[in-house]
Amino acid sequence: MEYTIRPVGAGELELVLQHRIEMFRCMGYDSEAELARIRSLSEPFFAEALRNGTYLAWVAVAENGEAAAGTGVLLLPYQPGPNDTRAQRAFIVNVYTDPKHRRQGLAKKLMEIAVEWCREAGFGIVSLHASKEGRPLYESLGFQATNEMRLSLRKEKP
Repeated sequence: MEYTIRPVGAGELELVLQHRIEMFRCMGYDSEAELARIRSLSEPFFAEALRNGTYLAWVAVAENGEAAAGTGVLLLPYQPGPNDTRAQRAFIVNVYTDPKHRRQGLAKKLMEIAVEWCREAGFGIVSLHASKEGRPLYESLGFQATNEMRLSLRKEKP
């Protein structure tokens, strides 16, 4: 099957949210109530980010018009440092490929486009959070684990 990759437009919030929720579903989040909550919390955030240009995204479209895969770059305020002097940090988010379109190289191609956009925009670093399934792809593109640590402030659900 042939695919076309194109930028996601500011009016395509529904596509972004659909891919975001399906990404979480594939990562094992199976509570429909929790997914609905994530969607409702994500909607105003991504609507504003698409509107103001702090979220840029790309979609791979199958020849039948189906949105087969997508990814995005989220630009967030961040303190400058020795490795990246910008007061912004680029995060790759919402990497998703519909299961029936997997193993076509779509995620890799979309990742290459997102990384190249970050490079051309002058970022010294681009970050992402990797699922277990996505880690091999990201490592093949040169992503490395960092010294970042995390403390969960929420109690685990019973």
